[in-house]
Amino acid sequence: MRVQVSKYLSYLLRHNPEDLAMDERGFVDFDEVLAKVRRRFPDADKSLLTRIVEESDRKRFEIVGNKIRALYGHSVAVQVDLKEDSTVPVLYHGTTPKAAQRVLKEGLKPMRRRWVHLSPTREIAQEVGERRSSNPVILEINVSEARKSGIKFYRATDKVYVCERVPAKYIKKLGQEHSLILRVILGALVQ
Repeated sequence: MRVQVSKYLSYLLRHNPEDLAMDERGFVDFDEVLAKVRRRFPDADKSLLTRIVEESDRKRFEIVGNKIRALYGHSVAVQVDLKEDSTVPVLYHGTTPKAAQRVLKEGLKPMRRRWVHLSPTREIAQEVGERRSSNPVILEINVSEARKSGIKFYRATDKVYVCERVPAKYIKKLGQEHSLILRVILGALVQ
């Protein structure tokens, strides 16, 4: 039930608050959200929602006072004040092979969300990519160079960074150099 409640919470707080009163910063009254969640999941309680917020591996939500909100991933218009990052030199994006072809030509765009989501490590990008593909492609973003052209990157959590867009010239596909090294090693072993 926990996963289903978390997904429903994401839906309400990121995409469609339905009849919940959401302020401009994305906050909703915790008790109202709990009542809404309990209509679908009668066994849900305050403790479960609090654990979902506190124990999330990606820190998707936050509770402030008696208000709750999603920190990133919105398709609804909210103003989440994120701190601009000025130090990280590269970030990563895990995606499907088909989407990677488009991204390498057109760049990264937020699509149905308000921000492009990026990962601080290849491993996290791999996990993200595996949600949509059994053979994900990992893209590396040259953040240092992109910053020079005025693109701003924000740290949403320690595992998620966001930006408005990334032009294709700052993106490269990873993995090609590894397959070349592997071919060289395998070639040497065959001889």
